Amino acid sequence: MTNKSLAIACASGSFKGAFAHGILSALEANGIFANAYAAASSSVIPSAWAVLKKASELGVDYWLAGLQALGQPDMGISQVVKGGITNFSPPKEELFAPERPAYFIATSAVITPEAAKETQGEKFRRLGRRLLLSAAKKDRSWVDENLQMKMFSNKSENILLQLENLGRETIHNCERDVRYTSKLDTNNFEEVAYATSRMLHDWDIPAWIDGKPYVDASYTCLCPAIEMVEAGYQKVIAIANESGTLYRDMFQLEEIPGNYRGVDIHIIKPDVDPKEFGVDFTNATPEGLSALYKHGQEICERILAEDINLTAI
Repeated sequence: MTNKSLAIACASGSFKGAFAHGILSALEANGIFANAYAAASSSVIPSAWAVLKKASELGVDYWLAGLQALGQPDMGISQVVKGGITNFSPPKEELFAPERPAYFIATSAVITPEAAKETQGEKFRRLGRRLLLSAAKKDRSWVDENLQMKMFSNKSENILLQLENLGRETIHNCERDVRYTSKLDTNNFEEVAYATSRMLHDWDIPAWIDGKPYVDASYTCLCPAIEMVEAGYQKVIAIANESGTLYRDMFQLEEIPGNYRGVDIHIIKPDVDPKEFGVDFTNATPEGLSALYKHGQEICERILAEDINLTAI
């Protein structure tokens, strides 16, 4: 494969992310490795292990440990996520070794002082619940005014420059006092990994990267597949964690297409709603997580057996 031939982008989904993890593990088992991995929210740790070709070594135990931690007294979702980053992140010296594939993490930067007060202050839950209602109504107005998708990557400045150009296009040439791309490295990995996962309605610890406020990627980017096309990758696998249409963000105004600017985006998603396995965003059973992870593996095996275009990757 050429240097920029394949990128794998994984969607957000909290516990539903066990499905995407199963896909990553099955791709590894079949010898399919990407030149870039891109993550949003809960897919950040499995994708990091995929960079090392070790997603299957992390396995479903990662999700089972998170579920167990959530059941402990005085443990909120923020504490569980931070514990997962501390205890399950790959060794930094391996993740950021020069020979590793490109690794991208999508986040949502808070770009107005008023929004920073809300997202980082005592009213965060009220805002989070309001945004959930807005998402149900497909009303993205607050996000358009106060947030901006921002990518972090471990790789070269030319890739970051292409993504920065995408950011300028997205806001229709309206200048904002924020860089749309930044370097991901050993110094900020934990901050970025938490920031991409911080939903406002129930995550009580604010997210900061280099002293600046951030919130979950899902508000601006559910799955960074189009961003990988913009970064120059010639084929993209987008892994969704829900069975319906894969949208660019949680407000469901724009679908991620099967082809974008002449580049094929192979979308892989569950056959059924993960709730059928007993897995929702912040609720799950051990049996459900194991079944959903296995479902991801089985879906991948089936697609590889049937899809000539995908196996040709």
